[in-house]
Amino acid sequence: MPSSESDTVSPPSAAIAAQQNIPPGRTLTALATGFVMAALDVTVVNVAGADIQGHLHTSLGELTWIVDGYVLTFSSLLMLGGALANRVGAKTIYLWGMGVFFLASLGCALAPSAEALIGARIVQGAGAALFMPSSLSLLVFAFPEKRQRTRMLGLWSAIVATAAGLGPSVGGLLVGAFGWQSIFLINLPIGIIGIVLTRRYIAPVAGRGSTLAVPGHTLWIVALVALSFALIEGPRLGWVAGPVLLAYAVVFVAAGLLVAHERRAPELVMPWELFRRRGFTGANLVGFLFNLALYGSMFMLALYLQNVRGASAFQAGLALLPMTIWFPLGNLVYARIAARFSNGALLTLFLTIAAVASLTMVSISASTPYWVLASAVAVANIGAGIISPGMTAALVDSAGVEHANVAGSVLNANRQIGTLVGVAAMGVVLGTFTDWNHGAAVSFLVIGLAYLAAAIGAWSLIARPERTGRDTVR
Repeated sequence: MPSSESDTVSPPSAAIAAQQNIPPGRTLTALATGFVMAALDVTVVNVAGADIQGHLHTSLGELTWIVDGYVLTFSSLLMLGGALANRVGAKTIYLWGMGVFFLASLGCALAPSAEALIGARIVQGAGAALFMPSSLSLLVFAFPEKRQRTRMLGLWSAIVATAAGLGPSVGGLLVGAFGWQSIFLINLPIGIIGIVLTRRYIAPVAGRGSTLAVPGHTLWIVALVALSFALIEGPRLGWVAGPVLLAYAVVFVAAGLLVAHERRAPELVMPWELFRRRGFTGANLVGFLFNLALYGSMFMLALYLQNVRGASAFQAGLALLPMTIWFPLGNLVYARIAARFSNGALLTLFLTIAAVASLTMVSISASTPYWVLASAVAVANIGAGIISPGMTAALVDSAGVEHANVAGSVLNANRQIGTLVGVAAMGVVLGTFTDWNHGAAVSFLVIGLAYLAAAIGAWSLIARPERTGRDTVR
């Protein structure tokens, strides 16, 4: 749904000047609605999984596709979404993405079969890939002063984290009262609000008319599709089955061709020069591993509570609430302490806490009390609300405002790939073990190791200052 205004008529300086007369709260709300829908539709489906399985007669593999089909197009098209924002204009692409997501959500609610639902989820991911990088870019241009931008990033992340944290509980309530279709219908009023506020309160930012790297984006998409197929279908078909081996071959060939293409192409898919900055590389590494652990755990826990602990969708949503309510609280804490501590130190500390808390649950069994499980996951998630805005702030500080579009695309692409791998990995683990408690124990081991690796990356790449160059981190 494009804007009636041309994004190409106003240079960034004019956009900033126009934005200064708009109340910050309205700007923040307009740009958070898209991100809220994107985050909500990852977590809300988790708690509805058992209900979807029962009504559409889906297998665990098909349920994984329902979650990961969305994440697949989301992650694979994010770079293209950022490139389109640079070419056409961030506000226009943001509105287009909101429109696609709105229509795809309606398609999900009306889906008569698992195949139709997977298809609609794939289109949803495409819409999210359009508006996600533009959301960050428009936010950065709206608040050019670093101190205010850091505060707004914290509040922006708090709104999104509230949606992600309350997603399972909201989903459980909706599924219990109105059925699984309602988790997609809730996007319709949110989408209308976001479109109206954006058209009215967000100033256009000029597109640069840059050329799209179509061959590179195509290779990127092919590699991720093949990787998703291999990870999700491997347990069902067998890891040495012909189609799975072919998928891995496609991954390596496409990745190799992409590297060769990027060496000589004038228009690049990935801003490789930014990876020379340790803060930029560290933020992306943390983003990938953090999403792998966080969303992998939420996918696993929702199924575990319903299949092992006998909870209904509504009960599972309530049971997850004490574990996820910490996301928005952590964001608000970050907004207050960001000026006192470096992002690298905060990331290292809270990722380490999350790793230790997750590893304490490798001994989970049928006799483990709920409060022990909830306490361990809650401790891990306390830092999640600080980690998310912390990595975003580290990325923006490292890349600079002039690279906001592409930097946001890279970070979100890496995070969504982490989500894709995390959900697929939990599906592999749960499908491998007949004992769900054993599967949950191994899942917590994977989650804890991912958090620990992220903590090491944060310490070595973000917390430790650069000796030379512009990307010095305290």
